[in-house]
Amino acid sequence: MTPGRGRRFRGFLQAVLLVLLAAYSVFPIYMVTVQSLKTIHDDVFESPFYVMHPTFEWYQDLFEPQDYQHGEIIAPMVPFLVWSENTAIVLVASLAVILISSLMAGYALGRLRPPGWRWWRRILLATFLIPQTMLFIPLYEIVLHLHLDDNLLSLVVTYPMLAIPFCAWLFSVYFQKLSPEIEESAYVEGASRFTTFLRIVLPMSYPVLVAAGLFALGIISSDFLLSGTFLPNEWHQTIGAGMATMDIQLEDLTTVSGVSLGGLPVVIIAAMFAASYVRGLTTAMIEGA
Repeated sequence: MTPGRGRRFRGFLQAVLLVLLAAYSVFPIYMVTVQSLKTIHDDVFESPFYVMHPTFEWYQDLFEPQDYQHGEIIAPMVPFLVWSENTAIVLVASLAVILISSLMAGYALGRLRPPGWRWWRRILLATFLIPQTMLFIPLYEIVLHLHLDDNLLSLVVTYPMLAIPFCAWLFSVYFQKLSPEIEESAYVEGASRFTTFLRIVLPMSYPVLVAAGLFALGIISSDFLLSGTFLPNEWHQTIGAGMATMDIQLEDLTTVSGVSLGGLPVVIIAAMFAASYVRGLTTAMIEGA
């Protein structure tokens, strides 16, 4: 085989592998979306891979009002809007805590380099590799001692514990080899370290910040174990916890539509910042190599 043919063959093989990987990744999302658009008849008798008569009935059921058995108060049959509000609160608060704490820790380890900073960074990465199931009981003990059970603050406290180790390690790797001349020029002009960080270093770190944010978003949005345990009250739950408590039946696909609708914002955010995410990880790895 000539060198030219060899390169074309490798390029073709890489394209095929990328297409297969993309199809493998998108297939679960496609199946959930198709399932949420089916009628009962299509779900039972038609092919599972496509929908013949699409309907938004199950999405409407997420917001359908229903009377309580006692009294005249009207409440949603599925409190999806309440779950969405709770999820947004937890997401924004947790991301703020994660990114601010990780930035400070990463800058201290990668730039200020206190004694033993390399070992501290290794310990951070090692703690991230501990399975979540092993951390469940200690985290639950912390929530109970802080009297945060059945409170959204329980998730705002525990989610950062899962994401900060990797995010702080990522920032420290980036800041470690970032050219110091940039900051030194600002110091010569009379800027303080805080001003230099806020106006120069932070804007330059935008791709790494996006990478850390999307990673934290994945940790938060994929959880239902902690949220389902810490928030037993239906009206305090997030989308993940609420969907996990619902029954899945052939004659009711409301749960499937809830999963599809709840995951839609995460998919959109990930798609919007995908390029910055890849650029951020690449930048951190190259700068910190």
